[in-house]
Amino acid sequence: MPDLFSEYNTQITEEQALAFKPLADRLRPNSFDHYHGQQHLLAKEKPLRKAIEAGNLHSMIFWGPPGTGKTTLARLIANYCDAEFLTLSAVLSGVKDIRAAIAQAQEIKKGQGRQSILFVDEVHRFNKSQQDAFLPYVEDGTVTFIGATTENPSFELNNALLSRARVYVLKSLDAAALNDVIDQALNDAALGIANSHLSLTAQQREQLIQVADGDARKILNLLEIASELAEETDAGTATLTADTFAALLSQDARRFDKKGEAFYDQISALHKSVRGSAPDAALYWFVRMIDGGCDPLYIARRVVRMASEDIGNADPRALDIALKAWEVQERLGSPEGELAIAQAIIYLASAAKSNAVYKAYNQAMQDTKQYGSLEVPLHLRNAPTKLMKDLDYGTHYRYAHDEPEGYAAGENYFPEGMPQKQYYKPVARGLELKIAEKLAHLKSLDKKHNEKKQQP
Repeated sequence: MPDLFSEYNTQITEEQALAFKPLADRLRPNSFDHYHGQQHLLAKEKPLRKAIEAGNLHSMIFWGPPGTGKTTLARLIANYCDAEFLTLSAVLSGVKDIRAAIAQAQEIKKGQGRQSILFVDEVHRFNKSQQDAFLPYVEDGTVTFIGATTENPSFELNNALLSRARVYVLKSLDAAALNDVIDQALNDAALGIANSHLSLTAQQREQLIQVADGDARKILNLLEIASELAEETDAGTATLTADTFAALLSQDARRFDKKGEAFYDQISALHKSVRGSAPDAALYWFVRMIDGGCDPLYIARRVVRMASEDIGNADPRALDIALKAWEVQERLGSPEGELAIAQAIIYLASAAKSNAVYKAYNQAMQDTKQYGSLEVPLHLRNAPTKLMKDLDYGTHYRYAHDEPEGYAAGENYFPEGMPQKQYYKPVARGLELKIAEKLAHLKSLDKKHNEKKQQP
């Protein structure tokens, strides 16, 4: 009886298998000549490039945004150093998988005398105990450890692991590098998409590069989809209509991780731009965060903080404007609310700056911890009951409104045994100029009062 399924039982050829791979995987370079970007690390005169080409291995952490070539670089190192390439994904693996990979590396070293590179993608996803599992085998040279992460290793990786690996920062690909990636995809007949005869206009290239946002994988994925959507022309090329190309780019999203490094970097840039009186830069970072999907209410809360921390009494209106912007966002939502937040950010960035309140608060907090729970002086206590009055609560309290200029000169409001402190020191900007003058005048009244008390 004939095998009705014999046509499906034939072995898939290497060429057929390659065709099933995504374009980004097919175009993964096997030499530095085809590796795009990261010239700050891999230019011919750079130490890392020389070490790799010389076969000198050391454990490494590759830290950078998605699509910057972390996995590809690890594979290149294995090729140049003739090392076995073992890989784990921290998203899918556990300690059992780590042990299996180590056992495999030990067998390779014993049987073949070859070094193994253990590449761990998304290494920041491993917890402390999982990261600790690598340490003895990195220490004794069983494996050369290479981890890849999009998160700041300082926060996400154990110090013990960091001390055994060199951290290399990979950067987003610039326009020139992304252009090279496009050229390779269109012109590499064996691995790219040249068989589709895809043709791009200069404007389409520019838009693809802009949408890719420094991510080589993203631009290759877009090119692969473009080749499938392109229409053949009489000239034998395949082009994209304006509508098709617009649809291809409709899912554009800039890089923004709501809990990751990009998030904190960008809110830091916004805050520092406001503090630095740079309204245009502050507005740019605000829009970047909104465009990336940040909750506007989070930014509104941070803007209120900026109003107190960096402006304070130099312009008290800043706090009021920030609070009103928050209220507008809560009442109207998007996009109307964002305009009010933008207004507040521009005002804060343009306002007179003072961190006097912020510094005073921190110094008072330090003294609170240093001096402990000191008693409230009797003259500052209320006396609502007869017993409290008999205990001299409120005795000798001087009611400021009944004093000359509405000020009880020489009075001490700090606890007994604690020196009188000056936490708040107004700066010579904005309204604090006037506040400083007022406080200086009150101090002069204190001085006169104390001098008069000391006279016989």
